[in-house]
Amino acid sequence: MNVILFGPPGAGKGTQAQFIVEHFGIPQISTGDMLRAAVKAQSPLGVAAKSIMDAGGLVSDEIVLGLVKERISEPDCRDGFILDGFPRTTPQADALASLLDGLGKHIDHVISLDVDSAEIVQRLSGRRTCPSCGKGYHVAYDAPKVAGICDVCGSALVQRNDDRVETVQNRLDVYRQQTSPLKEYFEQRGLMRHIDGNGTIQDIQGQICSLLKGSAGDRP
Repeated sequence: MNVILFGPPGAGKGTQAQFIVEHFGIPQISTGDMLRAAVKAQSPLGVAAKSIMDAGGLVSDEIVLGLVKERISEPDCRDGFILDGFPRTTPQADALASLLDGLGKHIDHVISLDVDSAEIVQRLSGRRTCPSCGKGYHVAYDAPKVAGICDVCGSALVQRNDDRVETVQNRLDVYRQQTSPLKEYFEQRGLMRHIDGNGTIQDIQGQICSLLKGSAGDRP
């Protein structure tokens, strides 16, 4: 079962992808995670992508498609995969369809996590990270015991550049302008499945589980 998780930045795609990984045994392919790892490693790809990511823009299709093709060709994707954060534009969706066709694969479901813009801004702008141990926090939902200080190692917490309010708003603008048309693209192909992403993590997981279990039950 090959799945795309679709929705604006901060909709919870990464969280729900991990749930699917654990319950259905298929790997998550997060282009965001792969790009951030490249940035941290200061690879040529990371250096090229860093300024674009910090500004909330989209990296080139060539870079992202290269990462995706390499990943889904690995043995653990033989029985399925979850794409998190890709495709983001209709040209990428067309390129992905061609890529999968060449590999003898196709997409079964596009799960759209629909979340209000105001909720997205609150979710992302409140995130904080420890630069020393990597533990994550949220100023409203998962605050440290001492404001601005990591519970684990005592380091000062930081806010990622792409989580700042102005950058989040820019990311949402980019999403509306370039990514929202994908809804129509996938609707026309009968692949789009809408999930209310404003509820609790458990509520969203329940909706996804019902959808995918029903789909898996229909497969030979």
